[in-house]
Amino acid sequence: MDSLVVIIYLAAMVGFGIWGRFKAKDQDDFLVAGRRLGPLLYTGTMSAVVLGGASTIGGVGLGYTSGLSGMWLVFSIGLGIIILSLLFAPRIQKLEIYTVSQMLELRYGHGSRLVSGAIMTAYGLMISTTSTVAYATVFHALFDLNKFWSVLIGGGIVILYSMLGGMWSITLTDFVQFFIQTIGIFLIMLPIVLSQAGGVTELFSSITPEQASVTGIGWQAILGYILIYTLGLLIGQDIWQRVFTARSPAVARWGGFTAGVYCLFYAVAGALVGMAAAKIVPGMEVADDVFVAVVDASMTPVLAGFVLAAALAAMMSTASGSLMAASTVCRQDIVEPLLVKKEVVTPVAASGDAGGESLRVEGTGKKAALTESLVRETGDEVRDSRIYLIGLGLVTLILALIMPSVVEALTVAYNLLVAGLFIPILGGLIFKRGTIVGVMAGMVMGSVTTIVVMIVAGIYSNEAIYLGLIASLIGYLVGSFASKPTSPEIMAAWKERLNR
Repeated sequence: MDSLVVIIYLAAMVGFGIWGRFKAKDQDDFLVAGRRLGPLLYTGTMSAVVLGGASTIGGVGLGYTSGLSGMWLVFSIGLGIIILSLLFAPRIQKLEIYTVSQMLELRYGHGSRLVSGAIMTAYGLMISTTSTVAYATVFHALFDLNKFWSVLIGGGIVILYSMLGGMWSITLTDFVQFFIQTIGIFLIMLPIVLSQAGGVTELFSSITPEQASVTGIGWQAILGYILIYTLGLLIGQDIWQRVFTARSPAVARWGGFTAGVYCLFYAVAGALVGMAAAKIVPGMEVADDVFVAVVDASMTPVLAGFVLAAALAAMMSTASGSLMAASTVCRQDIVEPLLVKKEVVTPVAASGDAGGESLRVEGTGKKAALTESLVRETGDEVRDSRIYLIGLGLVTLILALIMPSVVEALTVAYNLLVAGLFIPILGGLIFKRGTIVGVMAGMVMGSVTTIVVMIVAGIYSNEAIYLGLIASLIGYLVGSFASKPTSPEIMAAWKERLNR
């Protein structure tokens, strides 16, 4: 019966993908849902994309091993969404672009798009791969399939509904997944496992003070989560691409804030479930197996099916969002800038083709600036976007089959993302003196330092992100002050975008 519930859920996801197919009529629809999501859809899709396998399966596992302080991984994600939404999302939404790398080019000029695009594509692929492996474990437990078929079937469904309608399909499926997650985790799983463990009072009276403390894992681990996940959420392409879908700066701010608060509650719920699971299914050796084990031990088949569907919803929403992000960046920031034909030049308004490759801006002050963009004849934009998404989706399936440790891959992806791009992106939003030389120095020094430290001290060492951020900051500041300020023409176009 639990398998039947999951099969119905998967069929519904494909159905919503087909529905989204009829809404995706142009590139804006396919990549950013037409930039017209209201508060309800926006909050649902933002919550769904950030709460994936690490947040659900991993969050419960951390609660199992570390107690209440196991909430900090997901709590850090929620903090990142709140900070992004309150401080930066309204400005980001006004830019009307498709990728983080395009923001860097608009703010600093040419030079950083290819490198930043490569980092962001790798990050998106790693996030999508880890989510694919996570939901493949659920398929294995439910249907007794081996890894190959679990990855192929689950990944094929994600690629199918994402490819059909792009961001519209992902938004519609995300909202349904958000609904299922909320019911499955908060209204079914949490109360049932707490009851099976004897209730909240009995649970906390039976554990050690360290397990009951919100700081039990130690401040160094907590700081590590904040540096990696909170800062990573501020600059991730998958998150920014959701911000671009908002219909107004107000929706981006308050819808995102609501999603961030939801994540904070989700963090506490996951930790409590893990703590209760320690009493219901003691002696588990692999923390990631706790979620499925406690579901099997405490629920009827129908309820178990719904909760497992909730877990799948969390994982598949993150996988689809990350896959969309990786394919968008790969096309917009790596491949097409290399293929663009310089002889085809079309003047467009500064608010026009966000995917074009800006050359220069003429005129300053309050007058509307014109940007000369290189425009390549691409034929059917939606068709091309589908091709990129399918291609990188296949790469994700291959990586999911051969990758020895998804946790290591996830750590490497976030370390490189934060160390390489956080300082240049934040500097572009708040530091007027930043230049393209500073950006390149910051990206290179941060990334190289992080890689070297991970090799010497280990992938999981906090020093990798500490020293990487410091090196990136030094490179960014020294490079910026040692070079000429960004040209007034570029800064005028940047300000015009923000002030629209």
